[in-house]
Amino acid sequence: MENDKETTERRERPLLVFQVITDTHVTADPDHEYNRNLDRALADIAVRAEESRGIMHVGDLTDHGYPEEYEAFAAIWARHAERLPAIRFATGNHDVGQGVWSDRLNRFLASTGAPGPYHDHLIEGYSFLFLGTEEGHELFASLSERQLDWLDAKLGEGARDKPIFVFLHQPLLNTVAGSLEAQRWFGVTQDEALKAVLAKHPRAILFTGHTHWELEAPRTFYDGEGTLPPMFNAASVAYLWTDEDERKTGSQGYDVEVYRDRVLVRGRDFARGAWVENARFEIKGSLRRQPSAE
Repeated sequence: MENDKETTERRERPLLVFQVITDTHVTADPDHEYNRNLDRALADIAVRAEESRGIMHVGDLTDHGYPEEYEAFAAIWARHAERLPAIRFATGNHDVGQGVWSDRLNRFLASTGAPGPYHDHLIEGYSFLFLGTEEGHELFASLSERQLDWLDAKLGEGARDKPIFVFLHQPLLNTVAGSLEAQRWFGVTQDEALKAVLAKHPRAILFTGHTHWELEAPRTFYDGEGTLPPMFNAASVAYLWTDEDERKTGSQGYDVEVYRDRVLVRGRDFARGAWVENARFEIKGSLRRQPSAE
C-alpha cells in the first residue's frame, strides 16, 4: 500500500521533471552489454517521459571516445528519440581523457552538440550548469580559473528560492560514494577551489558520475555536512560498483521532480524497470537535508 507522501506527490503536479544518467560507456559493438543497457534505459525513460524536460548525461558517454562509438550512440538514441526529451552532456574522462586533447574534445562537441567543455541551459526557468575538464587527463578533471569564476557568477544569478542543478563527471574528494580517499574515485584537480565556490551557494545541487557506485551505497547522497550543497552519485547505466570494491551487473540513474518547496530525487533501476527503494531523497529549505522517510 502506498504511503501518504507518495499519494500527495502524485496529486501535486511537479514544476519540472528530468532524468540524470551517467557512464553509459557505449562501444562500437551494437550487441555489447553496455549498448544494450543504454537501449533499455532509454526505453524505460520513454515510458515516463511525457512530463520530462530533459535527460542530463554526466559523462563517459563512450567507452573510448572513438568515432564509431558516437555513431553507435546516435543509432541507439534514434530508436527512442521521438518519445524522449532533449539530452545534454557533460564530458567524461573516457570521452576526452585519452589521445590528443583537442581532437577528442572537438569530436565530443560535434557528436553531442555541446557548445564547449562547460555550458549552461535554462529549462522552465531553472538553471542547469555543466562543468567539464579543460585538459586531457586520464582520470581527473581540470577546471580553469575562468570556469570557476563562471560557475560562481552563474550560481549567483536568478531567483533565490530556486535550486540550481550542476553536473560534473568526477566527484569531489570525500563526498559521495566512491569518492572517499581510500576508494580512489574522486577526481577534480582543483578540489578545494571548487568546494570553496560551491560553499557560497547552498541552492546548488551537484550530480556526479565516474565512480559507478550503486545507488544502494550509504553515501550515494552527500548532505554537505553543513558547509557544502547536497551532492548525488548518479551510479552508471553500463555497470555498477560496490562498497566491497567489486564490479556488479546493473544499470541505474535518477528521476528528479521539482516542486514549489522541495526537490525529490528518486533512484531508478533500469535493469528491473523499478525504483530503488532506499534511494529516495527529498531536499527542502536551504537545500541541505537528509534523505526522506519512506
